[in-house]
Amino acid sequence: MSEKETGIEVQGTVEEALAGGMYRVKVDQGPVVLAYASGKMKKFHIRIIPGDRVKLELSPYDLTRGRITYRDK
Repeated sequence: MSEKETGIEVQGTVEEALAGGMYRVKVDQGPVVLAYASGKMKKFHIRIIPGDRVKLELSPYDLTRGRITYRDK
């Protein structure tokens, strides 16, 4: 990926699981964002429930949407 396309890595807490595999996540140093699980997380059936700590990759174009890349244990 080019430097322009890389996302912004942040951490947060899942507040709510929404329909269609979407999640509402409260970012530690910011607002609540709408996020979805990455393809590898879906492939390996990693479950995400409210209260989980997660790593997000936010889009540089829209900071209200992101992709969950890691669920902390």
